[in-house]
Parts: sequence; C-alpha cells; structure tokens
Amino acid sequence: MMATDLQRSIDALWRIESPRVTAVLSRMLRDVGLAEDLAQDTLLTALERWPEEGVPDNPGAWLMTTAKRRGIDHLRRQKLLERKHAQLGHELASEQEQHWADTESAMDDGIGDDLLRLMFVACHPALSAEARVALTLRLLGGLSTAEIARACLQPESTIAQRIVRAKRTLARKQIAFELPCAAELRERLASILEVIYLIFNEGYTATAGDDWMRPGLCEEALRLGRVLAGLMPGEAEVHGLVALMEIHASRSSTRVDGEGRPVLLSQQNRAQWDRLLIRRGLDALERAQNLGPIGAYTLQAMIAACHARAPTAQATDWKRIVQLYDALAQLTPSPVVELNRAVAVSMAFGVQAGLDLVDALAADATLKNYHLLPSVRGDFLSKLGRLDEARDAFLQAAALTGNAREYALLQQRATDCSRATGRS
Repeated sequence: MMATDLQRSIDALWRIESPRVTAVLSRMLRDVGLAEDLAQDTLLTALERWPEEGVPDNPGAWLMTTAKRRGIDHLRRQKLLERKHAQLGHELASEQEQHWADTESAMDDGIGDDLLRLMFVACHPALSAEARVALTLRLLGGLSTAEIARACLQPESTIAQRIVRAKRTLARKQIAFELPCAAELRERLASILEVIYLIFNEGYTATAGDDWMRPGLCEEALRLGRVLAGLMPGEAEVHGLVALMEIHASRSSTRVDGEGRPVLLSQQNRAQWDRLLIRRGLDALERAQNLGPIGAYTLQAMIAACHARAPTAQATDWKRIVQLYDALAQLTPSPVVELNRAVAVSMAFGVQAGLDLVDALAADATLKNYHLLPSVRGDFLSKLGRLDEARDAFLQAAALTGNAREYALLQQRATDCSRATGRS
C-alpha cells in the first residue's frame, strides 16, 4: 500500500475510532482535554509505526489498547488513583494475552455508555452553541481543527481558540464525566439534539460562503444522530430528529442544479429524491410516534414526511401541514415557526392569507435581520402581481443573506420582477 493510500486509510479509521478512544480515556482520566491529547498521541504513534510494521489485524483494538496504555502511564506518573491504576493495569494485561481479533467485543463493553457520556459533556449547556458545535465535531466527529474551520467557514485560529476555551470551561466548572440524573436528562438531551440539528442545518442551507450546501456537515450530523439513536433507543425525540434529518437529506441531490445554484422545493425532481433515506426517515418517524410524546422534532419530521409522501408538489397535503404547524406553534412558539406556517397557509388557503400573516410578523424585532422574511414576502407579492413591491422585498432579502448562492438567486428574482414591469 502506498504511503498516501495508507494515510487516507488511517484518517478514515481514526474518524470512526477517535470518539470511542476519547470516550474511554475521558472515563479513565475524568478530563476531556487530556483525553483528547492522549488520543492524538495514539494517532501519531499509529502514523509512525504502521507504515513500517504494517496495519494490525484489528486496528481499532490496537488503537484502543495503545490509548489505554497511555492513560495508565499518565495515572502512574501523576501518582493518582492508585487503585484505579491497578484495576486498569490488570485489565490491560488480560487484553494483551488475547489475540487482537478476540478482543474487539470485550473492548466494546461499556463503550456505548462512554460515548453517551462524551456527548453530554461536549454538548453541555454551560458552553455556548458555537463551542458545543466545534467541540462535538472535534470529539465525536473526529474532525481536525482545520476541517472544522473549513466546514464552519471560520479561520482555523478561531476554531482552535473556541475548542480550547470550551475545554477550559469544562475543567473550570468541573463538569462531571457522567450521565445526568433523571431530573436533568431531558434538558441535557435537548442540548445534544440542538447541537446535532445546528450542524445539520448549517450543512443543509449554509448561512454564509459560496456554496448553497455543505454535504459533509449533513453527513456528520446524520451519523451523530444515528449513533445517539442507538445509544438512547427509548427517547422519542432522538428518533424524531433522525427522521427529520433523513427525510431532508433525501432531497440533497436535487436542491442545487449543475452549476450549484439553489433549486426551490416546488421545482425539484422528486423522482431523484433518495428513496432509501426516505424509508429510513419514515421508519424513524414511526418509532418516534410510537414512543411518544410527540415533540418538536417529531412534528417537524411529520411535516417533512408530508412532502416526502407527495408524488408531486401539487399533490402536497398543505392543509395537513398547516395543522402540524399549528401544533408546533403551540409547543414551541416562535416567529420563525409562524413564518413557515404562513407559507403553508398560502399554499392551502391562498397567497393573500399567507401575506397577511407575513405582514403581521414584520413588526417582530427578532426577525429584523432575518432574510427569509422579506424573501417569503417577495414571493407572495410576485404571485399577487405586485411586482414593484416584490422587487424591493427581494433586494432587501439579498442584502441580509450571507450566502453567495442565495444572494444571486434573490438578485435574479428582483431582476425578473423589474423586467416584467419594463424597468431596468
């Protein structure tokens, strides 16, 4: 195997194994920052030794055992937790007596709990949303600082500082590496779901940059969601979020044209939607509904399912979608939900009805710089033939967006309005 091929293979393996390694080290050391440092040392050891010695028969087990050895060495050097040191030393000695291929299942014992603990730590509410996203992509996604910086369109130094500050906050606040008690579980789980959905949304519709989508972030969020669903199979909203992401992701290939320009939902070729992802999403939605109670992510997945089940845009059950938005607005009231509901109302009961709702939202201060408000209003006005007003609304929306592709689309729609009225 050529050096470059081996490097890619190790990188791919590390993307899978690093969360497990970091989670186990975090349990051993009770220090997420130190655990990640030792995990990175383990990766460097593999990069140094495998090109000369060859890749082990079970590379995942090799990485885990090497990482545990480094953790034990650290505890010994620090003269901490002597009883823990003896216990872990005995565990390591037993593992070394077995063939690599026979140790994988034994090493998996408790790793699920360790991964879950790591999720709760990385997504702790004590951290800012930006810090939680960066730390989650780092610890659970196995992404390098440079990869996170590219994905988030931030300077690498900014992401590095964000991660360092997050680790310091966890250490300063002495955040325990443990599962929250039942009383805290729902609040802490909500933080994890929020982070995963933030990652997905930034990939699905990028808020800034030159690309309409960043598929890598969508894929990472989906992977994390699936892992979480496996770790917490009895939580309805976990399955609801997975369902929502699976169904949305099914449209990815049709959301841009050959030149990377956005394609609106009503214009997408539904025959090209990924039926496997839709089936997986509908299955996850069924699990969420059976587990109950119905939460915000499950309601949004039910809305997405209405689109997925409709063979054409015209066949969409918009009245059902309005009902679901009514329920969502009661459960989690927000002006953004109301804006989305206005779109559904316009499709179910006429454009003017939707425009009346949007105009009522114009006074909401939280939507002052939200580009989708004038964008939706421009769409309604153009359908009503009020093209001068529509043009102005599209230009206002273009000035507010940070995404180059969306800016171009909104400018084009404004230009189309001008041409239709004979204005340059």
